[in-house]
Amino acid sequence: MIEQTTISNFHQIFGTKPDLVVRAPGRINLIGEHTDYNGGFVLPAAIDKAIWLAMGRRNDDELHFHSLDLHDSYRGEVGTFQKSEKNWANYLLGVISEAQKDGLKIGGVNVVFGGDIPIGAGMSSSAALESGMLAGLNELYDLKLQKLDIVKLAQRGENRFVGMNCGIMDMFASMMGRADHVLRLDCRSLDFEHFPFHAPDFALVLCNSGVKHSLVNSEYNTRRAECEAGVRYFQAFLPEAKTLRDVPLDLVLGEKERLPVHVFQRCKFVVEEIGRVGAACNALKTSDFATFGQLMYATHEGLRHEYEVTCPETDFLVDEARGHAAVLGARQMGGGFGGCTLNLVRAAAVEGFVAQMTDAYRLQFGLKLVCHNVKITDGVGVIQVADFR
Repeated sequence: MIEQTTISNFHQIFGTKPDLVVRAPGRINLIGEHTDYNGGFVLPAAIDKAIWLAMGRRNDDELHFHSLDLHDSYRGEVGTFQKSEKNWANYLLGVISEAQKDGLKIGGVNVVFGGDIPIGAGMSSSAALESGMLAGLNELYDLKLQKLDIVKLAQRGENRFVGMNCGIMDMFASMMGRADHVLRLDCRSLDFEHFPFHAPDFALVLCNSGVKHSLVNSEYNTRRAECEAGVRYFQAFLPEAKTLRDVPLDLVLGEKERLPVHVFQRCKFVVEEIGRVGAACNALKTSDFATFGQLMYATHEGLRHEYEVTCPETDFLVDEARGHAAVLGARQMGGGFGGCTLNLVRAAAVEGFVAQMTDAYRLQFGLKLVCHNVKITDGVGVIQVADFR
């Protein structure tokens, strides 16, 4: 098991057992794409793919990090924070740096970490690493941080130190996740609520297209600008509107002929997607997974035709899944132009589904399709080493 491997490697490297071990899960997002920066809602969940960190407090101010997956080590010192050429280390350094700016007293620490979150599959391994590091430091140095404090610090570390202008959803899901529940997060207020996703007859399967187009960053900025242009337009009708969340769908539809085509399409998708999050939560209250699946398909069609951030590979995967009798819903997950599709599949048919998708993808694109069956789990957890058997 990964946690035991992490502990044994810690002992081998540092000659002692760690003080504690942290499990920090990755995440999926079931509904709610491109709604975060529009003040809307998202519906993520923590999953059973995680980063495990074995951590021990030091008697000096030195920082010793070791990545099992990269077979690489970093050594530094508290208080002398400069970005490392080893980019992976910056995710750990960033959260310590931001914590110290808040006046939190952190000394030296030994860390060994590894995990089974697939890199580049859009499951947010970086947010898991940051959240797990802070959760461990919170215990080692009695920082008295609440979960929301850790979420905010983790985001700041990635924004300010690493230099990635990410939103807060990934850290939120990793910290606040609950087994068999999804988390509806209000990206404006950071209020959240858990909704049951107890689905023993169904499975969530990720199909990784293996494609990551260079369009993502430039097109992301363009989409944000188009949404902001829409808000400015609608402020003539609703001066109090701050984001597209404040704009009703009937107003968007009524202005179709007067808005630039792309601005109308982007606004329509976002406002409808915010509504889909609410509809998805209502469906989960009654375990109506058929309706939930249809909402997933609707999201993908909006991403394809209105937000225009899909690609031939992910469109093919969703179309292929739609033709499988055991699939209730499928959509591209993440910012766009590649990555994974998320599929809601009857549990008894997962093996056949994966086989069909793998064969079809190879025939169509000559590419190997990697699939992951994921389960919804609790968020970050700190475990005392003595509790391991």
